[in-house]
Amino acid sequence: MTDQAVDTDGVRLSQDPAEENRFLGRTRELKELRADIERAGLDTLSGRKAPRARVLLIAGRPGSGRTALAEELVAQVADAYPDGVLRARLSEPDGTRVPVSRLARELLTELECPVPPGAGEDDLTEALRTALADRRVLLLLDDAADAEQVDALLPDTPDCLAVAVAQGPLTGIADVRPCTLGGLDTKSAVELLSRYTGSVRITVDPRAAEQLVEACQAQPAALTLAGGWLAARPQAAVADLAKHVRAEDGEGTPLSRMFRVAYAALPSPAARILRLLSLAPAGMVDPHTASALAGCSVNGARTTLDDFVALGMLRAVDSPLPEYEVPACLHDRLRALAETHDRPAELQLARARMLERTVRLLQSCRAVTETDSPQAREKLQDMPRALRFPTPRAAADWLRARRPALLASARLAVADGELDTLARRLMSQLVRAMVAHFGTQAAAPDLYGIHRLVLDVAERRELPREKAAALLNLADLDARTGRTAEALVRYRAALDAGREANDPYATARAMESVGGAHLELGDYDRAADWFGRALAQRLARDERADAARVYGRLAAAHTYAGRYGEALRGWRAAVAGYRRTGDVAAQARALSELARVQEYAGRPEESLRTCQEAVEWARRAEDVRLQAALHLRLADTLDRLGDPAAAGLQRGAADRMLKEDRSDACEIRSAVTKD
Repeated sequence: MTDQAVDTDGVRLSQDPAEENRFLGRTRELKELRADIERAGLDTLSGRKAPRARVLLIAGRPGSGRTALAEELVAQVADAYPDGVLRARLSEPDGTRVPVSRLARELLTELECPVPPGAGEDDLTEALRTALADRRVLLLLDDAADAEQVDALLPDTPDCLAVAVAQGPLTGIADVRPCTLGGLDTKSAVELLSRYTGSVRITVDPRAAEQLVEACQAQPAALTLAGGWLAARPQAAVADLAKHVRAEDGEGTPLSRMFRVAYAALPSPAARILRLLSLAPAGMVDPHTASALAGCSVNGARTTLDDFVALGMLRAVDSPLPEYEVPACLHDRLRALAETHDRPAELQLARARMLERTVRLLQSCRAVTETDSPQAREKLQDMPRALRFPTPRAAADWLRARRPALLASARLAVADGELDTLARRLMSQLVRAMVAHFGTQAAAPDLYGIHRLVLDVAERRELPREKAAALLNLADLDARTGRTAEALVRYRAALDAGREANDPYATARAMESVGGAHLELGDYDRAADWFGRALAQRLARDERADAARVYGRLAAAHTYAGRYGEALRGWRAAVAGYRRTGDVAAQARALSELARVQEYAGRPEESLRTCQEAVEWARRAEDVRLQAALHLRLADTLDRLGDPAAAGLQRGAADRMLKEDRSDACEIRSAVTKD
């Protein structure tokens, strides 16, 4: 049969593009797996056909070619599943188990099925099963850590098929027979070597090639390293490497012995960089990561990373950016080498350099969007050229491509259970960059994860101030994504944490937010009560700008409740507060709301005068949209006062202001009509 290049859990082996899609060996395993798809499966309890998707298990150690076999099987049977193939990696390259909630959300995103950003694991897995109920899809669940992960993602329909890749059996999932992988057949293993060495070096001494295959026990990952070693030494004979591997001291697998030979041949600087790659978040590397870890230039780091790919020690990721991945089969070996050869202080410093580089890249990524800010432009120019993004589009593309690694960096920053300054800065810059490029709504699922990391550490370390901040951030996300009831619960918890920490800012902020949640839920009396408490806090601390804002929110609650007298007093206090702080734009908006309430209260003449004053302040604030809205409100008031000619002039002024953007005009007219 024609075969496809073996993948050592991710390392592309083909050097010749014409051979890139050829798969080596595993003829018997493929035949058995395809037969197992058609095998009649029974529910062991009922004796009837199982109501869930059939699971095929490919079991083997990392480096056995298990992922490549799964991909080849998927390619051969994909036509039978018209709704497509879904892929999920259940463990990160460093072996970290991926939470089921994250897996389910990513699969739902691929299916274009929207789910609430703050949904929990049970809701997400239920939504996934619902989405797959009427589909015929093929799931490839790679590198499963345990049966629970796989079981949670299985569709409740026999029309789907799941191909799971794991190191051992998936105990607990019914009717699963593992296909356990050993080495390749000798012919395929020798051909794999020839892809690195060329056919001549194999044909001149075929016995030596077979001996090398035997020393590697025909394991694809070990053969990959052997091929990379030989490709880097055109004058070396295959027999020489076979002797090196057989003579390698120490116990371990053939992969361990071949890796020791390959590692020993590296120059000292390259060996150090390779060891430090074990610190990369989730095993994901780019030139900046390697540069920061090793303390070398970005260009030098990229050259070294490409050399590692050629040696079979690293995998180049299919990405618009230069990205690489440490093969799972080598990650633990590199970590052990780093702990042996590098002092703990050196590893800690390398990790800090890497996270600091990530922070600076995120700062640059956000700053490039702030084109109207002289301070942001100046900060951007002060950064080294290698850290700058040429355009906001380039920054967004980088943020999107590096998203998994950036989220892994956030997890790494708090992995030791601490919230040091660097971790806080990383979390803050990651949140700001995501909001700047994608918006809060689109970035909400990731933002929930980041703030939950902080909350988890704060709760474990009993840090009430940090707990209050994390709860406030999570509640804000709930509020912005329509989960107001959940937001209210979190705001109340943040209030308790703020009081425990004796943090007046968090306490006042939580009180105001509790009031805002009640306002959104239509409980205007409770909203007014909580706004009043927050206002007392702000006034006691002489926080004038915040007090002016809370006066406005309190007035809004009274307005909704129909208490126009109290609402008028609140808006007048807000106007006075903004006047004292010199916030012209906020003063104009407060006057606009005051005019609205005067209109509701049946005082059109007062509303007219206030609205005219608001127009003047909006003009000083250069807020064209507000000016236009106020002119339209003036027009409506003049109509009610019996002056249609003056009303027409006001509408004409509004149209002239918005003539360059008709969508704004429609939006403002709609808002005024609703009022």
